[in-house]
Amino acid sequence: MLAPAILAECRLSGEQYGWIISSFSVAYMAGNPLWGRWLDKWGVRNGMLAAVAFWTLASASHALVTGFVGFAVARAALGFGEGATFPGGLRTVVQTLPERLRSRGVAIAYSGGSLGAVLTPLIVTPIYRWFGWRAAFLSTGIAGALWLAAWWWISRRPELRPQRPAAERGRAARLDWRDARLWSFMASYALGCLPLAFVLYQAPLYFSRALGKTQVELGAALWIPPLGWECGYFLWGWMTDRLRQGERAPLRVYRWMTLAAAVGTLPLALGSHLDSFGALLLLLFWAMFVAGGNVIVSISYATHVFTSTNAGLIAGLGAGAWSAFVALAMPWFGRRMDQRDWHSAFLAAALIPLLGFAVWLWVNRPQAARGSLPVE
Repeated sequence: MLAPAILAECRLSGEQYGWIISSFSVAYMAGNPLWGRWLDKWGVRNGMLAAVAFWTLASASHALVTGFVGFAVARAALGFGEGATFPGGLRTVVQTLPERLRSRGVAIAYSGGSLGAVLTPLIVTPIYRWFGWRAAFLSTGIAGALWLAAWWWISRRPELRPQRPAAERGRAARLDWRDARLWSFMASYALGCLPLAFVLYQAPLYFSRALGKTQVELGAALWIPPLGWECGYFLWGWMTDRLRQGERAPLRVYRWMTLAAAVGTLPLALGSHLDSFGALLLLLFWAMFVAGGNVIVSISYATHVFTSTNAGLIAGLGAGAWSAFVALAMPWFGRRMDQRDWHSAFLAAALIPLLGFAVWLWVNRPQAARGSLPVE
């Protein structure tokens, strides 16, 4: 959110900003499956304590850097630590909730990230105005310390102790890289959720450069698009649980919901043609609402296909695949912002989710998937 002010003070270009995001994304990509496997093996309590302590220090360290290399290193450290977020969330859900409630449980667990994106502009903007952008990063260190204290107390619950693997009827007992369904899940997650990264990382630059909005004006408005992300988690989580109840062919539910999430991002292509700041904020709200739904549907599909024993790794592979694609895409989007090629940027962000759906649909087409997806 503070990118315009930071880039101006540190004399960084939009493309350099894209590479800084990529350094985070590459480390996040690597950290997700690693933390996922560690949490599956050693337990969510100690694993999350270690991860959040590491990324709290990494986040606060941004206040000390001054240039491209420093930001790239700090973001990489942050990305590796934050790789435990979604594996820890899904691991907690499968250990504390029955399957009929898990999509809503995932919505609650994952909504922390979107809620943070909603609150950040409202909290960080006054800090920036009073003390500067460096103080904003120091405030994240305080938030992390408070979370560690709360988790130390709450995570003593017996359900969060390390669990022995248990067989689940009809589920693949382990993840097999030759299983096309695993790749379809990662493709749907990575490509279908690209609009989340586009709005989070590129919208501030677009508003600043194309519409002339100041940093303070951005802080007053950029909580609106992530609110769609937050709402999307809960509505899509409820819908997924509700539609699956009593459904003898759950693949049909996933097929239609994945299609809805992919098609729902198409209006984003109109973004560069909107002159109204308010209308564009609503469009970005909708894009994040739909993309957040794709997260829930993708995770629900994967946990239905594969045993919950691998829940941490499943979450890690999904978020890691998304992060890998973001690492590749953000420098290109950054160049589009430098060249003021707004139309190409918005069009690509709108169309890429359709490619993710096409891959998922091909793998899970009825004649290919018959007999492979468990039936309840």
